[in-house]
Amino acid sequence: MTFRGLTWDHPRGRLALETAAATVAPGLLSWRIQPLEGFESAPIGELAAAYDLVVLDHPHLGDALAADCLVPLDDVFTPAQLERWRTASVGSSFASYEFDGRVWALPLDAATQVTARNPTLVPESPTTWHDALALSREGRVATSLAGPHAFLSLCSIAVSLGDDPGRGDGGLFDAALGAQALDILIELSAHAPAGTGLLNPIGLLDRMRDEGDIGCIPLVYGYVTYSSPSVVFSDAPAGPAGIGSTIGGTGIALTRRSPISEPLVDHLAWLLDDQTQRTFIPAHAGQPSARSAWTDDAVNAGSRDFYRGTLATMERAWMRPRRAGYIPFQSHASAVVREAAAGERSVPSALRAMEEAFAALPSPPHRFGALT
Repeated sequence: MTFRGLTWDHPRGRLALETAAATVAPGLLSWRIQPLEGFESAPIGELAAAYDLVVLDHPHLGDALAADCLVPLDDVFTPAQLERWRTASVGSSFASYEFDGRVWALPLDAATQVTARNPTLVPESPTTWHDALALSREGRVATSLAGPHAFLSLCSIAVSLGDDPGRGDGGLFDAALGAQALDILIELSAHAPAGTGLLNPIGLLDRMRDEGDIGCIPLVYGYVTYSSPSVVFSDAPAGPAGIGSTIGGTGIALTRRSPISEPLVDHLAWLLDDQTQRTFIPAHAGQPSARSAWTDDAVNAGSRDFYRGTLATMERAWMRPRRAGYIPFQSHASAVVREAAAGERSVPSALRAMEEAFAALPSPPHRFGALT
């Protein structure tokens, strides 16, 4: 049989998978694509009913486990294979797909929010929020606020201040740190170039590269395909607690839709192989999850040091809670943050609305965090 897979519509999300399916395992699987917005927010249960493999982000796991639509991969791969990939992955790329003592996806792609800048307009990357705020007052800063990214940016700033959103005393933010983080994000956004608040990360990076009116995006998901003389990536700004960033990236999950074949398991193992991660994936616009690729001289030479320039951020990136209902909550919270950034809602009102929405999520039936 030919398996059906679903990934997202960007060269980073599809080119390596499509090329591997055509050349390494012809006839084994075919890939369909969905827009970035679908990848970020489409209900995972519906996707799992239509596809045998699904490329997903780790916060989808709460809904996926509630729907019982994924195959635990510790039933598919050997303990030695899983431990090898766990040890080899950069940051919490592998750990983000471990939940309640089981493995639910394999990390093909690693990404987190980093800083992007046009070196002609901004010669030096801001290393602190004080630096980023100074740039914003000069009209050189755009913030990533579209889709779920407003809330993710808020969380990243809060983490840099010392918070751990959603994992404290049952609330979402520490009250003082949440307010401080939202104040920073509002000020960063106050003088952004017109229309940038509507753009997803791809749109922001396109505009930085093509129009030259964005000098710096302090927090935006890194895309190696944009690394160029006009778009340079570096570590995210730090706060008192260090660098704050919210891990993204993608994992490949197997759904319960069809029986699993040995050739399919072998193909997934090939995609995670160290040699594949250091050669095939970067050669086909991918963003590998293996730390060996992030530190490889040839991979960095081909990417203008994208990987070394953002490695410290990737290694420290914060992992979101995996809870049923978290994906729609994330969308709602982002809308609240945008209202605050537009001056349509006060900071206390925005924080109260997010806290109430978070408190309304179902109690997690599984434990937080990875168990190894």
